[in-house]
Amino acid sequence: MKHTKKGTLKKWFIPYFIKHRRVMLLDLLCAGLTTGCELVLPMIVREITSIATTDISRLTVRLVLSMAGIYAALKVVDMVAGYYMTYVGHCMGVKIEKDMREDMFSHLLTAPFSYFDTTKVGQLMSRITTDLFDISEFAHHCPEEFFIAGVKVTVSFTVLWMINPLLTVSTFVAVPLIFFGSMYFRRKMRSAFKERREITGDVNAQTETTLLGIRVVKSFANEDLEREKFNAESARLSKVQCDSYKYMARLNCVTRLFDGVMYLVMILLGGYFLITNKITAADMTAYLLYIGMLIASIKRIVEFTEQFEKGVTGVERFAEVLEVPSEKGITADKEPSGVEGNISFENVSFFYDEEKGTVLDGVNLEVKKGENIAVVGPSGSGKTTLCSLLSRFYELSGGRITLDGTDINELSLSVLRNAIGVVQQEVYLFSGTVLENILYGNPDATREMAEEAAKRAGAHDFIAALPDGYDTYVGERGIMLSGGQKQRISIARVFVKNPPVVVLDEATSALDNESEKYIQRSLAELTKGRTTFTIAHRLSTVRNASRIIVLTDKGIEEQGTHDELILKGGIYAGLYEA
Repeated sequence: MKHTKKGTLKKWFIPYFIKHRRVMLLDLLCAGLTTGCELVLPMIVREITSIATTDISRLTVRLVLSMAGIYAALKVVDMVAGYYMTYVGHCMGVKIEKDMREDMFSHLLTAPFSYFDTTKVGQLMSRITTDLFDISEFAHHCPEEFFIAGVKVTVSFTVLWMINPLLTVSTFVAVPLIFFGSMYFRRKMRSAFKERREITGDVNAQTETTLLGIRVVKSFANEDLEREKFNAESARLSKVQCDSYKYMARLNCVTRLFDGVMYLVMILLGGYFLITNKITAADMTAYLLYIGMLIASIKRIVEFTEQFEKGVTGVERFAEVLEVPSEKGITADKEPSGVEGNISFENVSFFYDEEKGTVLDGVNLEVKKGENIAVVGPSGSGKTTLCSLLSRFYELSGGRITLDGTDINELSLSVLRNAIGVVQQEVYLFSGTVLENILYGNPDATREMAEEAAKRAGAHDFIAALPDGYDTYVGERGIMLSGGQKQRISIARVFVKNPPVVVLDEATSALDNESEKYIQRSLAELTKGRTTFTIAHRLSTVRNASRIIVLTDKGIEEQGTHDELILKGGIYAGLYEA
């Protein structure tokens, strides 16, 4: 969904500002104080210069000291206010960044699987770190800088108007021209910064992919290939960075042109007024100081334009993530006291994309509590998809699935997914200890429960032999452990979860024969008394299933026990013989 910049800021940024409005208002008060202190200096200089040029006898040491005392007192106020602006104001930006980061991460946890299927993790990392840091700076400096500039322009114009209206109007006419002249380049910068953010995300994604797969890269000696891919993304980033700085340079030229015009007007018209006695030397001095102050403020605003556009771009990219629809059914009224595990697929259909065709069409299947169902068939027939639909990782395109007679769409996702334990082919262990990874299945479980789960999974002996036992650090993604060890820990994780329904998705296909033997014992223990779906290519692993389902692109074509299907001599028999 596209937004105007104003609409995006109003909907996705202003609410975070409102939460910290007291700090913001005090920050602006301090900004006003520091600006006021700065604006008083030209008046002090004007007063001293006026006395010195009209009646030097009136310029006494006492007068100079009193003026200096006033300015010194103002600088103390300026120092205290400046401290607050720098410290507390920045902390306000940091808190806004924190709130937005937590909201973004929380929302990502509710996003559907389909979103992560098509979104690079590197892009999300860029949005949750770099983008939000720029928003933090934008949150603090944006109101502050524009408020200070507004006060300086307003007060300076008022004071100088009182001195000489014609010179003031002639000089200030360049101010709106600077802002209008810079709008074109600001739009160009904004577009370039957004593209820069996207490409930065691509660079992060490329880096993440290569480094996580570094073992594969090195095993195929493909360092040069990865270097070429990374350099290509890096070159794209460099080009768009140069484009953004090109527009920034042009914007800087516009500013320099008009501040030159302001000084030129001051020299010509101010000099003429001095010659004709329409302005005094003291007034001219005040003019020069105020104009210098104004030009410095305008330059600061123009320089801040880069930060402003980065911040707005960050807010837009933040909004894009927050507008991703959450999974449906996060909460529901029906919360059963217990789940038995009776499952029914009723005319279930599913497709990922209409253009890619239907994956499942009109599937009907009744599974009783405690039944062990093996799902087999050729690659691409929808075996994993069928079980993913049970957990509502994807939403059905047609039909319905019930759990103990209740449509799974009427159950909260937490209740549904807590009732299902999944053991996958690719085991994901989090960076942490063995114990932490086992307890991930049930964070409320005790250490004793985790150890019992490990024993039932056949993992206790090898865990006990590790340097720190259950407190051993497993490394990123469990890299310190073998495939069989990781798989047994993942099974222990399901044991400690203790779900009534278990899905085994190619749980042993990536293991060697010795490891598979141990895992099969663990899985046999895990599936006792539980409704089980076993997805397998190795048909030898499903011979003892209570029922085997043969799934093809035409749906369920055969079902029965191993012996029944072999005698039938159909698809399953052909697959088994092969």
